[in-house]
Amino acid sequence: MGKPTGFIDYQRQTRPERDPVTRTNDWDVYTLPLDEKVLKQQGARCMDCGIPTCHTGTILNEMTSGCPVNHLIPEWNDLVFQGQWQEALKREHRMNNFPEFTGMACPAPCEGACVLGINEPPVAIRSIELEIIEKGFKEGWVKPEPPEIRTDKKVAIVGSGPAGLACGAQLNKAGHKVTVFERHDRVGGLLTYGIPEMKLPYAVVERRVNLLKAEGITFVTNTVVGNDYPISTLQTEFDAVVLCGGATKHRDLQVDGRELKGIHYAMDFLHANTKSLLDSNLENGDYISAKDKDVIVIGGGDTGTDCLATSIRHKCKSLTQFDIYEKKGDTRADDNPWPQWPVIHRVEYGQKEAAAVFGEDPRAYAVMTKKFVGDENGQVKEVHTINVETTMDENGRRVRKEIPGTEKVWPAQLVLLAIGFTGPEQSFLQKLDVETDERSNVKAEYGKYKTNIKGVFAAGDMRRGQSLIVWAINEGREAARECDKYLMGETKLP
Repeated sequence: MGKPTGFIDYQRQTRPERDPVTRTNDWDVYTLPLDEKVLKQQGARCMDCGIPTCHTGTILNEMTSGCPVNHLIPEWNDLVFQGQWQEALKREHRMNNFPEFTGMACPAPCEGACVLGINEPPVAIRSIELEIIEKGFKEGWVKPEPPEIRTDKKVAIVGSGPAGLACGAQLNKAGHKVTVFERHDRVGGLLTYGIPEMKLPYAVVERRVNLLKAEGITFVTNTVVGNDYPISTLQTEFDAVVLCGGATKHRDLQVDGRELKGIHYAMDFLHANTKSLLDSNLENGDYISAKDKDVIVIGGGDTGTDCLATSIRHKCKSLTQFDIYEKKGDTRADDNPWPQWPVIHRVEYGQKEAAAVFGEDPRAYAVMTKKFVGDENGQVKEVHTINVETTMDENGRRVRKEIPGTEKVWPAQLVLLAIGFTGPEQSFLQKLDVETDERSNVKAEYGKYKTNIKGVFAAGDMRRGQSLIVWAINEGREAARECDKYLMGETKLP
């Protein structure tokens, strides 16, 4: 690579963050750009490691290791170090249609698999990735590239999240006429309404969507396929269909008091907030407000963190995040070796903000919700919990044991359930007569993406279950390749 001693000469530096208190007063991106000198140094830290594991995504111990889109990471790290930004942009776009999305919202499994990360802080891959594409847009290097030749084939894509957008982009490059259906009023799926503005602004999504439109893709919004748009029309008007509707069936928490007012799914909370923010800067009041409330977020993942950050910006009274697991260590455990994803204690942007505003990390560990209690008006007022110990049984299944004497009552007027999804919504799939697997996902083999219905393919969370943005892009691209092969008998798509 560019500088053999770069990993020795320079320390890891990621995008700096704005002051955690100040930024809670607005919805602007919470990070700041790195200057070009620092970026070159970060690129120089990429080692000549012989067999780089950062760019090949795989599943190790049920977690993602490396980049599922096989990003050419060592190549564009070196190009940044050399100052060859346009070539770096070309290499970045070669394997990833949307590096701005992954650069802002991917947990970076590439960094977890970085060889340097065995005994030093890994290369700041995600920060470099984001700065390459942002420089590309700033300099005007990212332009619409419509196909020179069009086929007579028409493809419908159901769902405009990262899988649907990636699939559409690739099929459009192959010359097919692509129509993407989205049930909401804005394109982007969970990119738009599942990730808050300070983490992934809609302007960034819209910028890319406008490029795709200029390249010839048609987007149809406010349309639920199977209701507003008949299944029969879908199958007669298009030569192929790719299902990219995501895994949007919420995982619920079945405990006493669940029916009380003030208990919401996290995604409903985030969706309503973003829509109101984009429609009226929250002035229409058409969202679930956390203002002056004791807020409990149940779930320790990224969506829970997004709920923290959103609630703080609403000016909540107090904020607590329940994590069912015990607090993790600061370094890898012996049974979590490199290049597995490092299961370590992390403090994300929402926790940093909560600590700055309220004086302490908002998380409570090894906590299980037992019941919700309401007032005389049916509004939640308390969450009752107990601490648990999680172990694995002889079959590898998690077993949770309640710890007597750890019962606790928490005040709460707003409870947000951020415990994931159980699969895609079934009504549409049933209307299409698509087979599903034992987890209720669309049954389609990875790498082939064919469903039991001729000419119908599936990709992303709708096929694999709840997963990462980068896996959705991977599957969207690969499903496009298989769809193109079905339509034309051969394909040149990667």
